[in-house]
Amino acid sequence: MKINSKFLFYSILLFSFLGPPKNTKVWLIGDSTIANKEVKAFPETGWGMPFTYFFDSTIIVDNRAKNGRSTKSFIEEGLWKPVVDNLREGDYVLIQFGHNDEGKEKVGRYTTPEEFKANLARYVNESRSKKAIPVLITPVARRTFDANGLIKESHPLYSDAVREVAKNLTVPLIDLDEKSMDLLQKFGPENSKWLFNYTDPGEHPNYPEGHKDDTHFNELGARKIAEIVLAQIRELHLGLADHIRPPLPSKK
Repeated sequence: MKINSKFLFYSILLFSFLGPPKNTKVWLIGDSTIANKEVKAFPETGWGMPFTYFFDSTIIVDNRAKNGRSTKSFIEEGLWKPVVDNLREGDYVLIQFGHNDEGKEKVGRYTTPEEFKANLARYVNESRSKKAIPVLITPVARRTFDANGLIKESHPLYSDAVREVAKNLTVPLIDLDEKSMDLLQKFGPENSKWLFNYTDPGEHPNYPEGHKDDTHFNELGARKIAEIVLAQIRELHLGLADHIRPPLPSKK
């Protein structure tokens, strides 16, 4: 088949002006339950780590979450400024705090519920000022069960505060506190340990004496939480959902 050289020339010229497709960045801001971990902390895993790999090549996930940060300290330590300075139209900002905001003993990090709401509103408004899309996320549940084997609410005041800000500012809300409580209840008091950073003595070189942690996830737990967030992104019908990679077909 003969190819029209003039058509080929103009096609190449057109594509050279169009350039490659624009990438969308998804910024994650929050605390240790999301953050990337150093090797010395493994098997502790933030849910932002597996979350990165569920998207097609047009999505870049930039995980800026840091251990021990609250809505207050994330701003005061200068961690928010480089995010907002580099936001572009159409980017997403996923915002999940609360674990450190609610700890009254955490000097420099504690915020009252009112301060917490004001900080969340700042993240939302400054994201929108750059035409980015903020998404608020309630703090993920801790593994805490009562004597009857029922999961206990971990963050009542602060989860409610996130819900209130989301409603008042018309922000997409992922109620991770509620959804993760459902997940932990399905696993139950004993089996839910398999989702958290639990190791027996001598099981892992990072924790030679063993480790029991009801807040931070292992690889399996982080992936389960990431899957909840992805499912909620689909349920909210965010444009980002169109870029979640479909699962590979199962081998028979």
